[in-house]
Amino acid sequence: MGTVRVAAALAAAGFRRFSTYRQATVAGATTNIMFGFLRCYVLLSIAGSAGQLAGYDGRQLATFVWVGQGLLAVVNAWGMLDLAERVRSGDVVTDLLRPAGPFTLYLCTDLGRFGYALLTRFLAPIAAGLLFFELYLPVEPLTYPLFAVSVVLATLIAFCGRYLIGLSAFWLLDVRGVTMMWVFLWGGAGGLYFPLPVLPEWAQLVLWIATPFPTMMQAPLDILVERGHTGLVLLAQCVWLAIGLAACARVQRAAWRRLVVQGG
Repeated sequence: MGTVRVAAALAAAGFRRFSTYRQATVAGATTNIMFGFLRCYVLLSIAGSAGQLAGYDGRQLATFVWVGQGLLAVVNAWGMLDLAERVRSGDVVTDLLRPAGPFTLYLCTDLGRFGYALLTRFLAPIAAGLLFFELYLPVEPLTYPLFAVSVVLATLIAFCGRYLIGLSAFWLLDVRGVTMMWVFLWGGAGGLYFPLPVLPEWAQLVLWIATPFPTMMQAPLDILVERGHTGLVLLAQCVWLAIGLAACARVQRAAWRRLVVQGG
């Protein structure tokens, strides 16, 4: 029960922390909406007279874009943690002395951010999409809770990736190169720039099996527009989450040993 209370307190603190940046929230939501119009018109124009693109009809494409714009701040695969900076400054030593370890601290805080983003950055682009476009509404009622589960899994997978990037500072000190590579691959291989089914089948298979990127954006969006096999998509997310958690634990132990060896 004590652990639950600590986690709840950290999540609440994360929610309050991000809720203080109201102007940033408005600016971010506005940016998401503007890019939503741009992406939506581009994809719809590519679909053209055929009325579909890679199996997505016009309504599915519009939903893919607008819900995707809302998920950007929720999944938050681009927002790096301040762990790398704390490693460079040496403040990470203080984190190790706290009752809750760095992984728990950052994860619970990020869940608080997740809750705030759902109420603000997620709803704004969807409202704009509903106002100006005809969106696809799932036929099966079960799709909605499955989509919610998929979004949570996507957020946790993205957190694991960001945490591993932060831990890489124990060896690299400057993680800007790793961060840029992560952002580039996540956008192109995750379904942000375009739906992955536009790629050849072999390329899609490689991305789904060999990388976690499709599980963070393409997966929940495909579930929402009821495309593909939902069970396999959720299974892929669970597998990559398990891999991410195991990698975080292993790399964190190696990082702590390196810190001790260095005399920290």
